[in-house]
Amino acid sequence: MWKYLKFCLFHALTLPFFIGVSLGGLWMALGLGCLLLVIVAGDVLAGDDKTEPDYHHSWLLNGLLYSSLPLIVLLFFSLLWSVSSQDLFGYGQWLHQWSGFDALAARAQNQWWHYLPLSAGAALLIAMVATVPAHELTHRTSNRLAMLVGRWLLAFSWDSSFSIEHVYGHHRYVGTARDPATAPRGRTVYAHILYATLGGNISAWQIEQNRLARLKQPLLSYHNRFLRGVAMSLCLCVLAYALAGWQGLLLFSLCALLAKATLEVVNYIEHYGIERPLNQPVQPYHSWNSTKRISSWASFNLTRHSHHHARAQLPFYQLKPYPEAPNLPTGYLGSMLLALIPPLWFRLMTPKLAQWDQQYGGQGARR
Repeated sequence: MWKYLKFCLFHALTLPFFIGVSLGGLWMALGLGCLLLVIVAGDVLAGDDKTEPDYHHSWLLNGLLYSSLPLIVLLFFSLLWSVSSQDLFGYGQWLHQWSGFDALAARAQNQWWHYLPLSAGAALLIAMVATVPAHELTHRTSNRLAMLVGRWLLAFSWDSSFSIEHVYGHHRYVGTARDPATAPRGRTVYAHILYATLGGNISAWQIEQNRLARLKQPLLSYHNRFLRGVAMSLCLCVLAYALAGWQGLLLFSLCALLAKATLEVVNYIEHYGIERPLNQPVQPYHSWNSTKRISSWASFNLTRHSHHHARAQLPFYQLKPYPEAPNLPTGYLGSMLLALIPPLWFRLMTPKLAQWDQQYGGQGARR
């Protein structure tokens, strides 16, 4: 049973965030602190997960994916409650009756700088609870429910276009100059966030424009999935303003933008410096992999990225660890933190890229 329950880790990691919002003040850093401690330190202490268990109850794992939608809705409302002038849905009063703790009084003492770690923690959770399951669901292009839920999950980071560009663009052009998500050698993560965000949206628009032209459908219409995705995010913005005013809209916007940036940091570490000729089939060595146990459990095996790119149609629970594939310095969150310090990141990745060139450069890598 543990092989199923381990993927509930992302549920558990939301609890410190909800507790921190309720307690207010310095406690609002609790969510961020627990994420960093559990995932980064857990990857160091818990080692690697190279197991390949058989799963006979895939409905349980699919249920965990779909459960991310109500979970992210709760996170969304907790953010708005923290800055609202009202007691949204009577949460503060309910908590006072149940525990005796006056959450409304605690909220009234919050200072603006308490929201900095709260926003960072919320962004990481949106990326983990919404974007990662959405990545899995939007690969199931023939499943209308999976696509609908996946795109709504992406709307919380203003990034429903990811469901277009990632599936039909990134997986086709990964490792080439035509892929906005692949960072060339020497590019910093901060430059990549800007390049990838702009390039990804342009690519998604062009993909959708070409699709509608083939179907002889009007570009500016309901048939345009890019525009429908924008409308989804706008609905959330309107809801944020209706429930918590400008403060709620600004806080949600900040967290959504940071969550989108987090996705591009993930893309950065997954593909930094990898080079592939456009006419060469995608191989497991065309992305960076990780076998760290906690990162894998917290991300529905997203760390098994080499197999994902080699066999993109496979569900997450069938991905193999591929320990022989090119490996990141550590787990995902740890590698993301390293990438935020460009000199350190380049120092660690330069010898890894030299090794990659020696092993795979002779197989047609673009120079």
